[in-house]
Amino acid sequence: MGAFQGGRERLFINYAAHFTMTETEYRQLADAAFAHIESVLEHADNDLDYELAAGEVLEIEFDNGSKIIINRQGANQEIWVAAKSGGFHYRWQDNAWRNTRDGSELMQTLASLIAQQGGGEISF
Repeated sequence: MGAFQGGRERLFINYAAHFTMTETEYRQLADAAFAHIESVLEHADNDLDYELAAGEVLEIEFDNGSKIIINRQGANQEIWVAAKSGGFHYRWQDNAWRNTRDGSELMQTLASLIAQQGGGEISF
């Protein structure tokens, strides 16, 4: 983090890398992520129920009635995940969808969330 000192005020600038991409690049990366998630769910032994609506929202439903909802946020170039444990935002960084708060990777977190909500072990 850099600082600019002018008088008594300090202006802090966050130099964290924020990868800017075109709308087409975002769509391609998000499409690939959704296709991968859907493929893994389709071939999983867990027999999880899921539905992809309009290519934008992927809903995974569990036997206990809980859901995980994964959706695109094109305006922010993010993928958002809503689960029992909370909401998570992912942005493309370092060749992966990374949590905007802690840097965790989408697929690893999704596997953990599925296990936590009663969907058993799954590997993305």
